[in-house]
Parts: sequence; C-alpha cells; structure tokens
Amino acid sequence: MEVSKMHNPSGAPPRLLSRVYWHFFHSNSGWPSACYSYSRYIPEHDLQNGTHYTMTNGGGVSSSTHLLDLLDEPIPGVGTYDDFHTIDWVREKCKDRERHRRINSKKKESAWELSKSLYDAWSGWLVVTLTGLASGALAGLIDIAADWMADLKEGICMTAFWFNHEQCCWRSDEATFEERDKCPQWNTWADLIIGQAEGPGSYIMNYIMYIFWALSFAFLAVSLVKVFAPYACGSGIPEIKTILSGFIIRGYLGKWTLMIKTVTLVLAVASGLSLGKEGPLVHVACCCGNIFSYLFPKYSTNEAKKREVLSAASAAGVSVAFGAPIGGVLFSLEEVSYYFPLKTLWRSFFAALVAAFILRSINPFGNSRLVLFYVEYHTPWYLFELIPFILLGVFGGLWGAFFIRANIAWCRRRKTTKFGKYPVLEVIVVAAITAVVAFPNPYTRFNTSQLIKELFTDCGPLESSSLCDYRNDMNASNIVDDIPDRPAGNGVYSAIWQLGLALVFKIVMTVFTFGIKVPSGLFIPSLAYYHHDWFIFKQWCEVGADCITPGLYAMVGAAACLGGVTRMTVSLVVIVFELTGGLEYIVPLMAAVMTSKWVGDAFGREGIYESHIRLNGYPFLDAKEEFTHTTLARDVMRPRRSDPPLAVLTQDNMTVDDIESLINETSYNGFPVIMSKESQRLVGFALRRDLTLAIENARKKQEGIVGSSRVCFAQHTPSLPAESPRPLKLRSILDMSPFTVTDHTPMEIVVDIFRKLGLRQCLVTHNGRLLGIITKKDILRHMAQMANHDPESIMFN
Repeated sequence: MEVSKMHNPSGAPPRLLSRVYWHFFHSNSGWPSACYSYSRYIPEHDLQNGTHYTMTNGGGVSSSTHLLDLLDEPIPGVGTYDDFHTIDWVREKCKDRERHRRINSKKKESAWELSKSLYDAWSGWLVVTLTGLASGALAGLIDIAADWMADLKEGICMTAFWFNHEQCCWRSDEATFEERDKCPQWNTWADLIIGQAEGPGSYIMNYIMYIFWALSFAFLAVSLVKVFAPYACGSGIPEIKTILSGFIIRGYLGKWTLMIKTVTLVLAVASGLSLGKEGPLVHVACCCGNIFSYLFPKYSTNEAKKREVLSAASAAGVSVAFGAPIGGVLFSLEEVSYYFPLKTLWRSFFAALVAAFILRSINPFGNSRLVLFYVEYHTPWYLFELIPFILLGVFGGLWGAFFIRANIAWCRRRKTTKFGKYPVLEVIVVAAITAVVAFPNPYTRFNTSQLIKELFTDCGPLESSSLCDYRNDMNASNIVDDIPDRPAGNGVYSAIWQLGLALVFKIVMTVFTFGIKVPSGLFIPSLAYYHHDWFIFKQWCEVGADCITPGLYAMVGAAACLGGVTRMTVSLVVIVFELTGGLEYIVPLMAAVMTSKWVGDAFGREGIYESHIRLNGYPFLDAKEEFTHTTLARDVMRPRRSDPPLAVLTQDNMTVDDIESLINETSYNGFPVIMSKESQRLVGFALRRDLTLAIENARKKQEGIVGSSRVCFAQHTPSLPAESPRPLKLRSILDMSPFTVTDHTPMEIVVDIFRKLGLRQCLVTHNGRLLGIITKKDILRHMAQMANHDPESIMFN
C-alpha cells in the first residue's frame, strides 16, 4: 500500500482526502513532533495547488510515503519518561499547545465538543479546588489526631476517650482557674495503674508510661514507612523542589505515600520527637495534587502542566501548616517552584484559600484559628529594640549555619556507614533519648505547636503559665498603674532556666532527628527575655507602659532561626505576619530575617533543603545560585579530547540492528541525528526511550520490519532496491528543533538557558557542524567541580 501524487484539475483538494489528512495530524498531536509544521508530512504547496493523494497497491518500494506512516496511531509510551529522568519542558509545553489548538478547532462542531472545551478550560480550577479541599481536610485530621495521641502519653479521658486533655476538662465543674488542667474526668496513667495521683511512685509510673508510648508511636511510624512507603520519610520539601524542577521520582507523590505519610506524621509528632509537621504537610498537599491531576487528561498526560498543580498544592500545604494563605503562595513562588506562570499564581492563591477555609471550618484547635499558636500583639515596638532584633537575627544565622553543617555531616555519616542500614533502630534510639530527657522539663515535654504557643502568648490576667508568674503587692495603692512593672516571681526565673535547657536540648536533638526515617519537619527554637528595668530601656519606655513584649521576641527569634536554616526571606516574613496579625511588626521581622540570611550566607549560601538535595545527588539547578566562572561551552561538552567519538544516528543510512546495537552498547538518554558522517550537519534529536518503543511497536504492528530494515528520519524514504526489506520511518519521534549553542558560548549563558527553559540537553556546533552535547548532568558536574565538590555525586539515572 502506498501513496501516489496526482493533480486535480479543479484546483481544489477533495473534501474527503482533506479529512484524512486532518485525522492524521490531530491523531499525532500527543507526539513531540506535533509541534512542527505539517508540511513535512504533506507538502503545503501540494494542498494549495490541488494535489491530492490516492491509494494504490504496489509491490516495490519507492520514495513515496506509506499510508501506514500517515495513519498510524501514536506509539504507546512515546513522550513519557522513565523513573529518575528529567522531563523536557519545551516538548511538554509544545504538546500542550497542540492539544489546545485541537480542542479549539473542534469546539464549534457540536455541543458535545463545546462542553469538552469548557471542561478542559475549567479543569485547572477544578483540580486545585479538589487539592485545597483534601489538603485542608487532611490537615485538620492530622491536627486533631496528633493532639489526642500526644496527650495519650500522659493519661486518658474516662468519660470520652476520644477527647484530649483540654477537651476532657472543658465541661468539668470541678476544674479551678489555678489548676485548669486538672479535673476528675482526666486520669493520669499513675491514677489508673497504681491508684496514686501524687508522690514519687506516681511520677515514676507516669515517666515510664510516657517513654512507653513515645517508643510505641515511633516504632509504629518507622515500621509503616519502611514496609509500605519508604518515600514517606523526612519533610519531603527537597524532593518536591527537585520534582518541580522537572525530575521524575515515581511513587513519591503516590497514594500509598499519601496514606502512610498522613498516619505516620501523626505518630511521629505524638511520639515527642524534636520535629514539626509543617514541612510534611507540604508533601501531603502535593500528593493530593498529584493524585487529583490524574483525573484530568490535561494534566495526567503532561508533566509540565502537572507541575503547575503541584506548585499550587505546595501553597495549600503551607497555608494549612502555618495558617498563612498568602505566605503559602509566596513560599511556593520563592522556595519550591521552578516554573511559575501568572495563572499558576492565581490558582495557588485559590488553592491556599480553599485549604484555609476547610481547616477553619473543621476548627481542630477549638480557638477559631488555623493554628494553635496564633497570637495578636497590640503593643508598639520602640526604635532601640532594633538592636536586640538584629542580635536575634545574628543568633538565627549562626544557628542555621551550625544546624545545616551538623545535620548534613550526620546524614552523610548515616549514608556511608553501617549505621544507616538500621533505620528502625536509629529511630528507636533517638525517640528513647528524647523521651528520657524531655519528660522532666515541661517545655520539652510539650509538642512543637504547644511550645510555640506557650512562648508566643503574651502574659495576661487569664494566663497560668510560669512565664507569667509576677508578684502582686496587694497593699499598694497604685496597683493598677504598677502592673507593667511588677517584679518577677520564682516561676519566671525557673521558667527561664528551663527554657535555656530546652533550647540546648532542642538544638542538639533536632540535628539528629531531622532526616531519620519518619516524617519530620523543622522545629522552630524560640527564646524570650524580660528585663524591663535595665537602664537602656528606662530611657525609651513610657512610665507605666509595657516596654518589652516577650512574645514578640519569641516570634522574631523563631523567624530568625527558621530563616537561618531555610534562607527564606519574603515568604517567611509574610507567614509570621499572618500568624500575628500585626502590620506594625513588619520592620522587626524584616530586620531579623535579613540579618539571619546575611550571617548564614557568610558560612555557606545553601539552605537546609538545597543541602539535602546536594547530599542526595539530585539534578537540581538552583535559580538562586550564580554562575560566575568564565568557562565556555567547549570546556564542558562531551566528548572530551580523550573520549571516543560522539554517538550519533544518521538520517537514512542505519538499519534497525545498527540502532539497537547502539542503544545496547551505550547508556545515553538520546542521540543527535545528522545527515551523514561526512557532513555532520544536524537534523534533530531522538530520545533513547522513544527509539526503543518505536522499534518494538513497529515489529509488532508493521509487516516486513526486520533487523536489516533501513531506518529513515528524513521526510522521504530514499530509493532502495526492490528486494530490500521495508524501511522504518521514525521521523515522527524526532525532535526537529533541538537547542544548539556554539562552542564559544559562555557557560554562564548556557546555565541560564538550562534554568529558564528547563532543558535536558543542548547540542554544541561550530560553523553548523555538530561537535558535542551538554546535558543537565554535565552542567551540574561542572558546577560541582568549580566549587571543589565531588562531581560524581550527581545522581541522574
């Protein structure tokens, strides 16, 4: 069967054959080659001149195009990617444009096609709505379950076991203001086991049960992760950053990872480990976005479009983690997203809004807030306080630099020694040490959210915390005016010592906890001081007014520490601003966060997430990192002078056996296609996976394709002897416009091209002749080599 070309005297192409052509063009729109002009299949001038194609039977092989090549269905698997490979952003965007053109061209044909086009147009908003709904619901479930299980370590509510400690005593008439956490309905484990509520025996029994429950929760969490979903461990943000940059990690955002991450996050937080749930909630939200994207063909078949959904999902995750919808959008833009068009900004905002609304409707903490540690400050700050705020920023930067280096050193030791082969034992040991040391100190016994709430909250008449233990002189006549200047009681001084010990404990334990095989986010160290009677304060403060707000210092210190560890700036300030609701504290926050970043950058420009990306060897080009070297493309391209020649394909001189041998003998992800070995003129680029799938599909579905069949990447098949086997046309899988640079292009420009266009590879030419190739891995190796790092640490395949 072949196509021959005849002239139509009427000058107009037949209507029926025009439909055949359009069916072919649209049926291949999912292929990479669909972005290019259809004139390579049917010459455009032939259509304009009235030339039409008729089917004739012929025994020989001529230069005419086979109808099977025109009407074949898309090859299954072509255009997809293997695990641990990088997507081609240009090809994915090209596929989406062709899909959009096809839908627009058909929407006027019928009401059904119009409804399909409307569904396609609204599918982006639908998927982010579902993602926001699921993220908010799961965050509320995690918050409620974690609070209940954390209190389960100390006791149980006898009237309703599903109530936590606070809920159990809400309806109690026996609870007093001074001892609001004690009520007959709540029994400690010592009450239930030995029948004693006070005394050494009661303390020891509660101590033992606290350790027992902590170890049980930790063991169950690490066991579930190890058996069912190994990707559910850690915070997930380094991997999400890598995935959003175009890397494929199959199963990392799957349904099993979502289920196990949700359950084990509750267990990990309840176990009392020095970790938070904020980072893992971003991973949970991205899992929801990935799962829902498979319900819509617009996103399920296009990896670049899917990453737009994941960007919106990460914003929803931060929204429910910190109760900061706007901060979540800025976090997605500043910290994790690689490609962030304007419509993704709107959809991220909407996803964050929906997630926050659902979490607010659930009201997991009973305070009508999105987080437990929401506070409001109304006391103004004074100009002299910028000095301690900047000092807090210096402390945050130093803490961040120390934490990153210590944690990465420990994680590297875990990866390179036998200790890393026993993740369950490591979690048990860390949980045991944490429980044994944490129980005697009330500030380390709290979970993360409770501790931050305790430190953020300002002292008032209804506060029973030790930090608010100030003495009252009931005989003084001016007691009302002197309330701000009350002397500190014994509770304040003991609380300060306990907080200092808690700070040291959290600093040490967080280094060993972050990175173990359970879901773990970053804990935010906080520290507050109250010395209003110092001489420097007396010169600025008004008489009888609160001069120092301890909760404000805790908030600024928390932001400085988190900024020193993650090197976030704008998004972090907005997140903390949304937590406090006070616009007047923007300047202190900005001063502290900026100082912490400058101090941290003095010891290394990488944050904790970028450091873990480099530790794991992921191929991630950080947009924040500047390339300042003066190397050229020829210095980085392969092959080098000592390497064998570049592996290439010719457009019509190779057989199926030749290509299969080249694929089996090499491990390259793709091959340049040239006109001939002599000319070295570039024709296009063919991916290894597409070649393999196309040849396998041809052997199954096309008769006469054998090992000696000529493979043709050209538009027309060359003239072959009559006895030759049928040729195999693979022009449809060829990328006809691969990106090329000359050998004298500065690497600074090449790196920018890779970052902004998301390229997998770039071909290097000289006077139009192909010289070599630069891949993303080559650039990462070159950058590592320039920074005196191990260039072989980059994991690409």
